[in-house]
Amino acid sequence: MRIALVSEHADPLGAVGGVDAGGQNVHVAALAAHLASRGHEVTVFTRRDDAAVATRLRAPDGYLVEHVPAGPPSEVPKDELWPFMADFARYLAARWAAERPDVVHAHFWMSGAAATSAAGPLDIPVVQTFHALGTVKRRYQGAHDTSPLARTSVERELCRTVDHVIATCSDEVAELRRAGLPRAKVSLVPCGVDVARFTPAPHPGDGKQRLVVVGRLVERKGVADVVDAMAELPGVELLVVGGPARDSLALDPEVQRLRRRAAAAGSLQRIEFFGRVCHDSLPAVFALADVVVAVPWYEPFGIVPLEAMACGRPVVGSAVGGLLDTILPGVTGELIPARRSDLLAITLRDLLADGRRRAAYGAAGVHRAHQHYRWEQVAAETEDVYTRVVESVSAPAAEALR
Repeated sequence: MRIALVSEHADPLGAVGGVDAGGQNVHVAALAAHLASRGHEVTVFTRRDDAAVATRLRAPDGYLVEHVPAGPPSEVPKDELWPFMADFARYLAARWAAERPDVVHAHFWMSGAAATSAAGPLDIPVVQTFHALGTVKRRYQGAHDTSPLARTSVERELCRTVDHVIATCSDEVAELRRAGLPRAKVSLVPCGVDVARFTPAPHPGDGKQRLVVVGRLVERKGVADVVDAMAELPGVELLVVGGPARDSLALDPEVQRLRRRAAAAGSLQRIEFFGRVCHDSLPAVFALADVVVAVPWYEPFGIVPLEAMACGRPVVGSAVGGLLDTILPGVTGELIPARRSDLLAITLRDLLADGRRRAAYGAAGVHRAHQHYRWEQVAAETEDVYTRVVESVSAPAAEALR
């Protein structure tokens, strides 16, 4: 098939770890690569945010990336991109009229709006993955939610107009069903993990007990709860990976906030803010961990727990979103309520005191990652959705020609 992936703010070739660069970048890059490896012609359309970048270039994994001129050729926070989506859609319409894809897969709500606007007049089927839902974001962030006011209404409209929705976790399926999406119109296909890259490695054996947190440094990721828990974990070290480059950490408002919090609790000397690392370096980061901690307030899926599990590390996570699917309490890690640093401290203290349990959780995590979340499997399931959607759209057209 000729497949168009639309990912307006998350460039698959972009650096991961910034405020707006995370799991979606990883997801789109890996999906594009594995679809290309299955023989499909894949192009990812993403917004140009750098004047020096080529309009079209081929990724090392065989797919094309096309940088769409919509808005200024510079970094713009994703919640400020909505005014440029009409230009984004016009570009897609012109490109697809000249070179028609068999199916379009939109990632995130703004991509869906642009994709359906461009694909509708051309009768190209559209599959939608939201990666996050505006209703959930507003529920957990309230007045701190900076999403455009149009977001929830656009998402509801997309549920009516796209040909199919791919949700990444059971919690998202339930949310979409409550919003009125028919069960037959949604499939559950999780995010994946590269089990050839993320593999178990021995602990450094330096006599230290170390927690590792990996992800974007934004408030909703719950890093402050891990920092607060450190006050109850004497002798334990915390490595925080993510955010800006290491030499820019001192200027980052969230890092400053977390450092003040740690200093007030007397644990700052045991916490290292490492800054952004490339995705290929994360297995070495996980190897340093006795436990990987991921306790966001909400999480549409959460790739970090999967990557940690594939590396043989137990995960303590918050009982939200995709983590409810990936982490099996008492098997691969533990789940606690979000925003409960007191329970987090107790859970971590008990797990750090039990090396045998950590080893068992790590081994079970590797098995689970291989059994259910390999990217090869995720790409095959996604391809199956595309095939069904294309066939369902072409069948009425073929019937009309008889």
